[in-house]
Amino acid sequence: MDVMGDKATLFETGRFVQPSGRDEAGEVIEGVAEDAAEEARRRIAAEAGDVEAMSVLGAMLLRRGDLDGAEPHLRAATAAGDRAAANNLGVLLHQRGYADDAAGWWRIAAVAGSAAAAHALGRHHRERGDEPAAEYWLRQSAEQGHALGAYALADLLEHRGDARAELWMRSAAERGHREAAYRLARALDRKAVGEGDAGADDGVSGSTGVSGVSGGSGSSAAEEVEQWYRQAAARGHRRAALHLGAILEKRGELKEAGRWYLTSAKDGEARAACALGFLLRDAGDTESAAVWWLRAAQDGDGNAANALGALHAERGEPQTAERWYRAAMDAGDDNGAYNLALLCAEQGRTAQAEQWYRRAAYAGHREAANALAILLLQGGDARGAEPWFSKAAEAGSVDAAFNLGILFAGRGEDAVALRWYERAAGAGHTEAALQAGIARLRDGDEREAERYLRCAAGGGSAEAAYRLATVLDARRPPVPSHELGETVHEKSECEEWYERAASLGHRRAQVRVGMLAAARGDVVEAARWYREAAEAGSRNGAFNLGLLLAREGSEPEAAVWWARAADAGHGRAALRLALVYARRGELAEGQRWADRAVALGPEEVAERAARLRDALRQELSA
Repeated sequence: MDVMGDKATLFETGRFVQPSGRDEAGEVIEGVAEDAAEEARRRIAAEAGDVEAMSVLGAMLLRRGDLDGAEPHLRAATAAGDRAAANNLGVLLHQRGYADDAAGWWRIAAVAGSAAAAHALGRHHRERGDEPAAEYWLRQSAEQGHALGAYALADLLEHRGDARAELWMRSAAERGHREAAYRLARALDRKAVGEGDAGADDGVSGSTGVSGVSGGSGSSAAEEVEQWYRQAAARGHRRAALHLGAILEKRGELKEAGRWYLTSAKDGEARAACALGFLLRDAGDTESAAVWWLRAAQDGDGNAANALGALHAERGEPQTAERWYRAAMDAGDDNGAYNLALLCAEQGRTAQAEQWYRRAAYAGHREAANALAILLLQGGDARGAEPWFSKAAEAGSVDAAFNLGILFAGRGEDAVALRWYERAAGAGHTEAALQAGIARLRDGDEREAERYLRCAAGGGSAEAAYRLATVLDARRPPVPSHELGETVHEKSECEEWYERAASLGHRRAQVRVGMLAAARGDVVEAARWYREAAEAGSRNGAFNLGLLLAREGSEPEAAVWWARAADAGHGRAALRLALVYARRGELAEGQRWADRAVALGPEEVAERAARLRDALRQELSA
């Protein structure tokens, strides 16, 4: 008969009643001193006919593995009506391979009120497929407060899908049964996040479940889950220690989380060793992290093998990295194939990258499917890329949904593209929100456009902030102009968005912020933004900075910026330079810039520049 619960020895199953003294019912309980003097004293009393001594001496010998020595004492005590001896005699016979004889003695002890014997008898019947008898005897044991009986009954009921299983699992856990505490925590954990998987232990991948609980009752549920994990972990349950560590890590209590991961890892839990490695890496100790990842990877943890692969890739050791990525694949981790594909792609091994992307993608790795589609698209196979983008997007890849939008937009299928952009935007993709906003603006739906542009701008998109500002700018009433130097501090919302875009390096926004500052009379602020835009390559920024400097009497410096703007194709800047050189009397240089202004335009600038050029030409030929 298999050992019940999470203990590894017969003594700890509860079938072997732990000797010490006697409880109220006369059953042997734990705590007997097993030194030679105690055994000698019990032996003398047993030989004198003391039934209690016979029972305890038999239990002591049985615990030591001396079945031949224990049997006569247990039989004698059993014959005298000692129920603990009857239970232990059943254990002894079971150890000898006489399961049916053992069950007979367990029945006698159970009928006499032995909870341990009822538990053992229930287990005996369950192993033979007689679940009704098993439930009867396990319930007898559980109702007497026997922790192992309650656990075994819960296990039986859970196997049937009986909701009463939780009640008995809780009863066993409350009596200190560590596996019951762990399984109760897992059940409550799954219930909290609605997993509904009644039996699988999914480790700590994704969530321990507690993080999904919120609010008043949810908070108490989370506390209860943690309480049971903590109880089981404190009693040496390595998986409970793993889950407890994950809960604490999510809560930011990294020091205590590390202690529980360490406890679990030392007990052989590979996932805990892997998690400890990540905790150490995040703390900056990559050397120690590598030690724990190595330990976990050698025990078959694919996640740890992937982490080792990434570590060696960062160190410029691609061959070692590849070896660990392959080890991750061998451990059943699809990320190994994906990471190996990334490694091959970085090395320019496109064919091998495609092979590994395909392997991971066929296994359901959504980012691999997206990467494969990008690779195919780059190779000109748009038709082959589309189904992989679709597969990745349907599996929840936000990037793939955005890429589908780009793909359909490139084909001119704007309505389909917009649907994918909006899907990706709804999942928080900033660039997709920008594209959705642009598309809505193009369709004339300014309200929806504004909503998407606000999302993208809030996500850090400079272009979205600029476009949102232009939408808001077009709505606001005309603002009265101010003289330069007359500062007005009030700013509109659109100006705030222009400034947000400008601070993110958007050149047109920088020019616009400069113009608004100039309109407010803030010369210093205007010059600062014009200069920043000009130095980033904005020809409008350079032109406006030149205007500002010229108004302030710094025409030579203004000419420098106009020259930069004109060289970048700004016709008005070329015309300004032509006028500057004409006033200085440098007619040939003025004519050259006038020619340039004619070529650059726009039309009204070209007309003025042509008249100036002709006048300068006549002056030169006079």
